[in-house]
Amino acid sequence: MQEFPSTVDAAALLTSLRGWAHELGFSQIAVADVDLSSAEPGLQAWLDAGHHGRMHYMAAHGLMRARPAELVPGTLRVITARMDYLPRTTKLGTDAGWQAVEWSGLSKPEQAQVSIYARGRDYHKVLRQRLQKLADKLAAEVGPLGYRVFTDSAPVLEVELATRSGLGWRGKHTLTLHREAGSMFFLGELFVDLALPLTEAVSAHCGECTACIDVCPTAAITAPYRVDARRCISYLTIEHDGPIPVELRPLIGNRVYGCDDCQLACPWNKFAKGAVLADFDVRPGMVGEPIAALLGWDEAEFLRRTEGSAIRRIGFARWQRNLAVAAGNALHKAEHAELRAALQRAEAGADELVREHIAWALA
Repeated sequence: MQEFPSTVDAAALLTSLRGWAHELGFSQIAVADVDLSSAEPGLQAWLDAGHHGRMHYMAAHGLMRARPAELVPGTLRVITARMDYLPRTTKLGTDAGWQAVEWSGLSKPEQAQVSIYARGRDYHKVLRQRLQKLADKLAAEVGPLGYRVFTDSAPVLEVELATRSGLGWRGKHTLTLHREAGSMFFLGELFVDLALPLTEAVSAHCGECTACIDVCPTAAITAPYRVDARRCISYLTIEHDGPIPVELRPLIGNRVYGCDDCQLACPWNKFAKGAVLADFDVRPGMVGEPIAALLGWDEAEFLRRTEGSAIRRIGFARWQRNLAVAAGNALHKAEHAELRAALQRAEAGADELVREHIAWALA
Protein backbone atom coordinates (compact mmCIF):
# COMPACT_ATOMS: atom_id res chain seq x y z
CA MET A 1 0.00 0.00 0.00
CA GLN A 2 1.30 3.44 -0.98
CA GLU A 3 1.77 5.79 1.94
CA PHE A 4 0.61 9.30 1.17
CA PRO A 5 3.80 11.43 1.06
CA SER A 6 3.96 13.72 4.09
CA THR A 7 5.45 16.43 1.90
CA VAL A 8 2.45 16.48 -0.45
CA ASP A 9 -0.70 18.49 0.28
CA ALA A 10 -3.60 16.14 -0.62
CA ALA A 11 -6.02 18.92 -1.55
CA ALA A 12 -3.40 20.64 -3.66
CA LEU A 13 -2.61 17.35 -5.38
CA LEU A 14 -6.26 16.91 -6.32
CA THR A 15 -6.26 20.42 -7.75
CA SER A 16 -3.17 19.55 -9.78
CA LEU A 17 -4.81 16.34 -10.99
CA ARG A 18 -7.76 18.32 -12.29
CA GLY A 19 -5.45 20.69 -14.12
CA TRP A 20 -3.48 17.86 -15.73
CA ALA A 21 -6.70 16.11 -16.69
CA HIS A 22 -8.04 19.25 -18.34
CA GLU A 23 -4.85 19.55 -20.38
CA LEU A 24 -5.35 15.95 -21.52
CA GLY A 25 -8.88 16.63 -22.78
CA PHE A 26 -10.89 15.42 -19.79
CA SER A 27 -13.87 17.48 -18.73
CA GLN A 28 -14.01 16.51 -15.07
CA ILE A 29 -12.10 14.52 -12.45
CA ALA A 30 -13.38 13.17 -9.13
CA VAL A 31 -12.41 10.60 -6.51
CA ALA A 32 -14.47 7.66 -5.21
CA ASP A 33 -14.02 5.27 -2.29
CA VAL A 34 -13.67 1.54 -2.99
CA ASP A 35 -16.52 0.35 -0.77
CA LEU A 36 -19.37 -0.40 -3.20
CA SER A 37 -20.97 -3.10 -1.08
CA SER A 38 -24.36 -1.38 -1.10
CA ALA A 39 -24.47 -1.79 -4.88
CA GLU A 40 -24.01 -5.56 -4.75
CA PRO A 41 -27.68 -6.59 -4.19
CA GLY A 42 -28.85 -4.60 -7.22
CA LEU A 43 -26.10 -6.00 -9.40
CA GLN A 44 -26.86 -9.56 -8.32
CA ALA A 45 -30.59 -9.12 -8.92
CA TRP A 46 -29.90 -7.80 -12.43
CA LEU A 47 -27.71 -10.80 -13.20
CA ASP A 48 -30.18 -13.26 -11.67
CA ALA A 49 -32.93 -11.85 -13.90
CA GLY A 50 -30.77 -12.59 -16.95
CA HIS A 51 -30.84 -8.95 -18.03
CA HIS A 52 -27.22 -9.20 -19.17
CA GLY A 53 -28.28 -11.40 -22.09
CA ARG A 54 -25.38 -13.18 -23.81
CA MET A 55 -22.78 -10.97 -22.15
CA HIS A 56 -21.50 -13.99 -20.26
CA TYR A 57 -18.51 -12.08 -18.94
CA MET A 58 -20.91 -10.04 -16.80
CA ALA A 59 -21.99 -13.15 -14.91
CA ALA A 60 -18.50 -14.64 -14.91
CA HIS A 61 -17.10 -11.64 -13.05
CA GLY A 62 -20.15 -11.45 -10.81
CA LEU A 63 -19.76 -9.20 -7.78
CA MET A 64 -16.12 -8.50 -8.62
CA ARG A 65 -17.48 -5.38 -10.33
CA ALA A 66 -18.49 -3.99 -6.95
CA ARG A 67 -15.16 -4.80 -5.31
CA PRO A 68 -12.39 -2.60 -6.75
CA ALA A 69 -9.89 -3.64 -4.09
CA GLU A 70 -10.32 -7.29 -5.11
CA LEU A 71 -9.98 -6.52 -8.81
CA VAL A 72 -6.77 -4.58 -8.15
CA PRO A 73 -5.39 -5.50 -4.71
CA GLY A 74 -4.18 -2.52 -2.75
CA THR A 75 -6.57 -0.04 -4.37
CA LEU A 76 -7.59 2.72 -1.94
CA ARG A 77 -9.28 5.19 -4.28
CA VAL A 78 -10.71 5.34 -7.77
CA ILE A 79 -10.05 8.48 -9.77
CA THR A 80 -13.06 8.89 -12.08
CA ALA A 81 -12.90 10.87 -15.29
CA ARG A 82 -15.42 12.32 -17.74
CA MET A 83 -14.65 13.17 -21.37
CA ASP A 84 -17.28 14.86 -23.57
CA TYR A 85 -17.62 13.33 -27.02
CA LEU A 86 -20.10 15.23 -29.18
CA PRO A 87 -18.13 15.87 -32.41
CA ARG A 88 -16.61 19.33 -32.62
CA THR A 89 -18.81 20.18 -35.63
CA THR A 90 -21.99 19.63 -33.59
CA LYS A 91 -24.22 22.70 -33.64
CA LEU A 92 -24.65 23.38 -29.95
CA GLY A 93 -26.93 26.08 -28.63
CA THR A 94 -28.90 26.45 -31.88
CA ASP A 95 -32.67 26.66 -31.96
CA ALA A 96 -32.98 23.27 -33.65
CA GLY A 97 -30.38 21.63 -31.44
CA TRP A 98 -28.18 18.64 -32.17
CA GLN A 99 -30.92 16.33 -30.93
CA ALA A 100 -33.26 17.49 -33.68
CA VAL A 101 -30.58 16.69 -36.26
CA GLU A 102 -30.32 13.14 -34.89
CA TRP A 103 -34.09 12.64 -34.85
CA SER A 104 -34.10 13.74 -38.48
CA GLY A 105 -31.56 11.04 -39.32
CA LEU A 106 -33.72 8.42 -37.65
CA SER A 107 -36.66 9.47 -39.81
CA LYS A 108 -34.84 8.55 -43.05
CA PRO A 109 -35.25 4.76 -43.37
CA GLU A 110 -32.82 4.30 -46.29
CA GLN A 111 -30.03 6.08 -44.39
CA ALA A 112 -27.90 4.21 -41.84
CA GLN A 113 -27.82 5.61 -38.31
CA VAL A 114 -24.64 5.04 -36.27
CA SER A 115 -24.56 5.93 -32.58
CA ILE A 116 -22.80 9.27 -32.07
CA TYR A 117 -20.10 7.89 -29.79
CA ALA A 118 -18.87 5.50 -32.51
CA ARG A 119 -18.50 7.97 -35.38
CA GLY A 120 -14.91 8.85 -34.55
CA ARG A 121 -11.94 7.06 -33.03
CA ASP A 122 -12.42 4.18 -30.60
CA TYR A 123 -12.90 5.84 -27.21
CA HIS A 124 -11.25 2.91 -25.44
CA LYS A 125 -7.97 3.82 -27.10
CA VAL A 126 -8.34 7.56 -26.53
CA LEU A 127 -9.23 7.42 -22.85
CA ARG A 128 -6.81 4.63 -22.00
CA GLN A 129 -3.85 6.50 -23.45
CA ARG A 130 -4.77 9.75 -21.75
CA LEU A 131 -5.49 8.13 -18.39
CA GLN A 132 -2.05 6.53 -18.64
CA LYS A 133 -0.54 9.98 -19.15
CA LEU A 134 -2.48 11.23 -16.14
CA ALA A 135 -1.08 8.36 -14.06
CA ASP A 136 2.42 9.22 -15.25
CA LYS A 137 2.00 12.82 -14.10
CA LEU A 138 0.68 11.64 -10.73
CA ALA A 139 3.60 9.25 -10.25
CA ALA A 140 6.05 11.98 -11.16
CA GLU A 141 4.54 14.09 -8.40
CA VAL A 142 4.27 11.53 -5.56
CA GLY A 143 6.79 8.85 -6.49
CA PRO A 144 6.23 5.13 -7.22
CA LEU A 145 2.54 4.45 -7.51
CA GLY A 146 0.37 1.35 -7.74
CA TYR A 147 -2.35 1.94 -10.31
CA ARG A 148 -4.39 0.48 -13.15
CA VAL A 149 -6.30 2.21 -15.95
CA PHE A 150 -9.82 1.22 -17.03
CA THR A 151 -12.35 2.47 -19.54
CA ASP A 152 -15.27 0.12 -20.14
CA SER A 153 -12.71 -2.66 -20.38
CA ALA A 154 -12.97 -4.73 -17.19
CA PRO A 155 -15.42 -5.67 -14.42
CA VAL A 156 -15.86 -2.12 -13.13
CA LEU A 157 -19.11 -0.47 -12.01
CA GLU A 158 -18.38 2.72 -13.92
CA VAL A 159 -21.65 4.54 -13.38
CA GLU A 160 -21.70 3.63 -9.69
CA LEU A 161 -18.19 5.02 -9.21
CA ALA A 162 -19.01 8.11 -11.27
CA THR A 163 -22.13 8.71 -9.18
CA ARG A 164 -20.42 8.24 -5.83
CA SER A 165 -17.55 10.53 -6.79
CA GLY A 166 -19.80 13.35 -7.97
CA LEU A 167 -19.33 13.22 -11.74
CA GLY A 168 -23.11 13.22 -11.92
CA TRP A 169 -26.10 11.13 -10.93
CA ARG A 170 -27.55 7.92 -12.37
CA GLY A 171 -30.36 8.71 -14.78
CA LYS A 172 -33.39 6.50 -15.18
CA HIS A 173 -31.79 5.14 -18.38
CA THR A 174 -28.88 4.04 -16.11
CA LEU A 175 -26.39 6.45 -17.70
CA THR A 176 -24.55 9.16 -15.76
CA LEU A 177 -26.14 12.61 -16.00
CA HIS A 178 -24.52 15.97 -15.31
CA ARG A 179 -26.50 19.21 -14.90
CA GLU A 180 -24.14 21.13 -17.18
CA ALA A 181 -23.19 18.37 -19.63
CA GLY A 182 -26.09 15.94 -19.98
CA SER A 183 -24.92 12.38 -20.65
CA MET A 184 -22.89 12.68 -23.86
CA PHE A 185 -19.57 11.74 -22.34
CA PHE A 186 -17.31 8.76 -21.78
CA LEU A 187 -16.19 7.50 -18.38
CA GLY A 188 -12.77 6.24 -17.38
CA GLU A 189 -11.14 5.17 -14.12
CA LEU A 190 -7.73 5.14 -12.54
CA PHE A 191 -7.45 2.71 -9.62
CA VAL A 192 -4.72 3.94 -7.27
CA ASP A 193 -3.18 2.83 -3.97
CA LEU A 194 -3.09 6.42 -2.79
CA ALA A 195 -5.59 7.76 -0.24
CA LEU A 196 -6.62 10.87 -2.17
CA PRO A 197 -9.35 13.03 -0.63
CA LEU A 198 -12.84 11.89 -1.65
CA THR A 199 -15.11 14.18 -3.66
CA GLU A 200 -18.78 14.60 -2.84
CA ALA A 201 -21.68 12.98 -4.66
CA VAL A 202 -24.31 15.25 -6.21
CA SER A 203 -28.08 15.05 -5.88
CA ALA A 204 -30.22 13.54 -8.63
CA HIS A 205 -32.36 15.75 -10.84
CA CYS A 206 -34.55 13.45 -12.93
CA GLY A 207 -37.62 14.15 -10.82
CA GLU A 208 -40.82 12.77 -12.32
CA CYS A 209 -39.46 12.79 -15.88
CA THR A 210 -39.79 9.50 -17.78
CA ALA A 211 -38.77 10.72 -21.25
CA CYS A 212 -36.00 8.12 -21.63
CA ILE A 213 -38.30 5.28 -20.60
CA ASP A 214 -41.14 6.41 -22.83
CA VAL A 215 -39.01 6.85 -25.96
CA CYS A 216 -37.12 3.53 -25.92
CA PRO A 217 -38.10 1.78 -29.20
CA THR A 218 -37.97 -1.72 -27.70
CA ALA A 219 -39.11 -0.95 -24.13
CA ALA A 220 -35.70 -2.06 -22.87
CA ILE A 221 -35.85 0.30 -19.89
CA THR A 222 -38.18 -1.93 -17.93
CA ALA A 223 -38.31 0.35 -14.89
CA PRO A 224 -36.46 3.45 -13.70
CA TYR A 225 -32.74 2.57 -13.38
CA ARG A 226 -33.25 -0.91 -14.85
CA VAL A 227 -32.35 -1.93 -18.42
CA ASP A 228 -32.96 -5.38 -19.90
CA ALA A 229 -30.02 -5.65 -22.29
CA ARG A 230 -31.77 -8.40 -24.24
CA ARG A 231 -34.17 -5.78 -25.62
CA CYS A 232 -31.70 -2.89 -25.94
CA ILE A 233 -30.78 -1.93 -29.51
CA SER A 234 -27.24 -1.09 -28.47
CA TYR A 235 -26.85 -4.60 -27.08
CA LEU A 236 -28.55 -6.25 -30.05
CA THR A 237 -26.45 -4.47 -32.67
CA ILE A 238 -23.11 -4.56 -30.82
CA GLU A 239 -22.82 -7.19 -28.07
CA HIS A 240 -25.25 -9.83 -29.32
CA ASP A 241 -23.51 -12.28 -31.65
CA GLY A 242 -26.46 -14.37 -32.82
CA PRO A 243 -29.67 -13.81 -34.76
CA ILE A 244 -31.59 -10.71 -33.72
CA PRO A 245 -35.03 -11.79 -32.45
CA VAL A 246 -37.52 -11.46 -35.29
CA GLU A 247 -40.05 -9.59 -33.17
CA LEU A 248 -37.48 -6.89 -32.35
CA ARG A 249 -36.13 -6.36 -35.86
CA PRO A 250 -38.87 -3.95 -37.02
CA LEU A 251 -38.27 -1.82 -33.90
CA ILE A 252 -34.60 -1.30 -34.74
CA GLY A 253 -35.45 0.93 -37.69
CA ASN A 254 -32.32 2.23 -39.43
CA ARG A 255 -30.03 1.93 -36.40
CA VAL A 256 -27.07 -0.14 -37.62
CA TYR A 257 -24.73 0.36 -34.65
CA GLY A 258 -26.01 1.38 -31.25
CA CYS A 259 -28.91 3.61 -30.27
CA ASP A 260 -29.04 7.12 -28.79
CA ASP A 261 -32.80 7.54 -28.36
CA CYS A 262 -32.87 7.65 -24.56
CA GLN A 263 -30.20 10.35 -24.64
CA LEU A 264 -31.87 12.30 -27.44
CA ALA A 265 -35.07 12.45 -25.39
CA CYS A 266 -33.37 13.53 -22.16
CA PRO A 267 -34.01 17.23 -21.36
CA TRP A 268 -30.60 17.51 -19.67
CA ASN A 269 -28.85 16.88 -22.97
CA LYS A 270 -29.68 20.35 -24.19
CA PHE A 271 -26.63 21.20 -22.05
CA ALA A 272 -24.39 18.56 -23.67
CA LYS A 273 -20.87 19.77 -24.45
CA GLY A 274 -18.78 19.35 -27.57
CA ALA A 275 -15.56 17.34 -27.57
CA VAL A 276 -12.24 19.16 -27.36
CA LEU A 277 -10.36 16.35 -29.10
CA ALA A 278 -10.20 15.76 -32.85
CA ASP A 279 -10.36 12.01 -32.12
CA PHE A 280 -14.15 12.19 -31.95
CA ASP A 281 -14.60 14.04 -35.25
CA VAL A 282 -16.95 12.18 -37.60
CA ARG A 283 -15.31 9.79 -40.06
CA PRO A 284 -16.48 9.55 -43.67
CA GLY A 285 -19.38 7.14 -44.09
CA MET A 286 -20.57 7.37 -40.49
CA VAL A 287 -23.35 9.94 -40.97
CA GLY A 288 -26.02 10.13 -43.67
CA GLU A 289 -24.68 7.14 -45.59
CA PRO A 290 -27.21 5.12 -47.63
CA ILE A 291 -27.66 1.58 -46.33
CA ALA A 292 -27.23 0.33 -49.89
CA ALA A 293 -23.76 1.91 -50.07
CA LEU A 294 -22.67 0.28 -46.80
CA LEU A 295 -23.95 -3.08 -48.01
CA GLY A 296 -21.56 -2.67 -50.92
CA TRP A 297 -18.52 -2.88 -48.65
CA ASP A 298 -16.64 -6.15 -48.71
CA GLU A 299 -14.74 -7.28 -45.62
CA ALA A 300 -11.52 -5.57 -46.69
CA GLU A 301 -13.37 -2.29 -47.13
CA PHE A 302 -15.07 -2.73 -43.76
CA LEU A 303 -11.73 -3.27 -42.04
CA ARG A 304 -10.18 -0.29 -43.81
CA ARG A 305 -13.06 2.05 -43.00
CA THR A 306 -13.29 0.99 -39.37
CA GLU A 307 -9.58 0.93 -38.53
CA GLY A 308 -9.17 2.51 -35.09
CA SER A 309 -12.97 2.62 -34.67
CA ALA A 310 -15.11 0.96 -32.01
CA ILE A 311 -17.24 -0.47 -34.81
CA ARG A 312 -14.50 -2.83 -35.99
CA ARG A 313 -14.80 -5.07 -32.95
CA ILE A 314 -18.25 -6.38 -33.94
CA GLY A 315 -16.74 -7.85 -37.11
CA PHE A 316 -17.95 -7.84 -40.70
CA ALA A 317 -20.68 -10.46 -40.28
CA ARG A 318 -22.48 -8.61 -37.49
CA TRP A 319 -22.14 -5.36 -39.43
CA GLN A 320 -23.83 -6.99 -42.43
CA ARG A 321 -26.48 -8.52 -40.17
CA ASN A 322 -27.34 -5.08 -38.79
CA LEU A 323 -27.44 -3.52 -42.25
CA ALA A 324 -29.76 -6.28 -43.45
CA VAL A 325 -32.22 -5.55 -40.64
CA ALA A 326 -32.16 -1.83 -41.40
CA ALA A 327 -32.58 -2.56 -45.12
CA GLY A 328 -35.58 -4.79 -44.42
CA ASN A 329 -37.19 -2.06 -42.35
CA ALA A 330 -36.66 0.43 -45.17
CA LEU A 331 -38.13 -1.94 -47.75
CA HIS A 332 -41.16 -2.46 -45.52
CA LYS A 333 -41.89 1.25 -45.79
CA ALA A 334 -41.31 1.56 -49.53
CA GLU A 335 -39.88 -0.47 -52.40
CA HIS A 336 -36.33 0.56 -53.30
CA ALA A 337 -34.71 -1.25 -56.22
CA GLU A 338 -31.14 -0.21 -55.39
CA LEU A 339 -31.45 -1.37 -51.79
CA ARG A 340 -32.97 -4.69 -52.83
CA ALA A 341 -30.18 -5.23 -55.35
CA ALA A 342 -27.55 -4.41 -52.70
CA LEU A 343 -29.04 -7.05 -50.40
CA GLN A 344 -29.02 -9.64 -53.16
CA ARG A 345 -25.37 -8.92 -53.97
CA ALA A 346 -24.39 -9.12 -50.29
CA GLU A 347 -26.20 -12.45 -49.95
CA ALA A 348 -23.84 -14.18 -52.38
CA GLY A 349 -20.81 -14.37 -50.12
CA ALA A 350 -22.52 -14.10 -46.74
CA ASP A 351 -22.40 -16.61 -43.91
CA GLU A 352 -25.47 -18.38 -42.55
CA LEU A 353 -26.24 -15.69 -39.94
CA VAL A 354 -26.19 -12.89 -42.49
CA ARG A 355 -28.09 -14.85 -45.15
CA GLU A 356 -30.92 -15.47 -42.70
CA HIS A 357 -31.27 -11.74 -42.01
CA ILE A 358 -31.01 -10.86 -45.69
CA ALA A 359 -33.76 -13.37 -46.49
CA TRP A 360 -35.92 -11.73 -43.84
CA ALA A 361 -35.18 -8.30 -45.28
CA LEU A 362 -36.00 -9.32 -48.85
CA ALA A 363 -39.25 -10.89 -47.70
